[in-house]
Amino acid sequence: MKSLVRVLFAGVAVTALMAGCASGVKHSEMASSIPSLKSGEGRVYFMRSASMFGAAIQPDLRLNGQVVGTSKPGGFFFVDRPAGKYVAAASTETEKTLSFVLDAGETKYVRSSPSLGLMVGRVVLELETPDKAKEELGSLSYTGDVAKPMTK
Repeated sequence: MKSLVRVLFAGVAVTALMAGCASGVKHSEMASSIPSLKSGEGRVYFMRSASMFGAAIQPDLRLNGQVVGTSKPGGFFFVDRPAGKYVAAASTETEKTLSFVLDAGETKYVRSSPSLGLMVGRVVLELETPDKAKEELGSLSYTGDVAKPMTK
């Protein structure tokens, strides 16, 4: 009986964790339909690996104080912005930030990764190299608003 309860509990736990993972169109399936950049703008991709570690930690991601999406395991989204200075941020028990300059025509890749915190986990932001980001993007699911891409 105890083993049946354990199996049921494990199944419920895995289902709950999987519900928090990104689902949707893969980057590889939608890459050809992503619009080109407008003059004077750059693009910022936000991405997170499909790891079960920290799957329940899914904070909002902000760019210069504006919520642009959510950090979801196995997900990505992008925003187009005018060239300039930007601060990406994620908050759980503490706020983690990443500052960078976006040039016109440039694409930046911001990786969000869960890490251990004191009370709850936190999400750390870091710039990813274009080669490594492009290699992983194909397997990630789009978590942005399909009806209206995140452009400004």
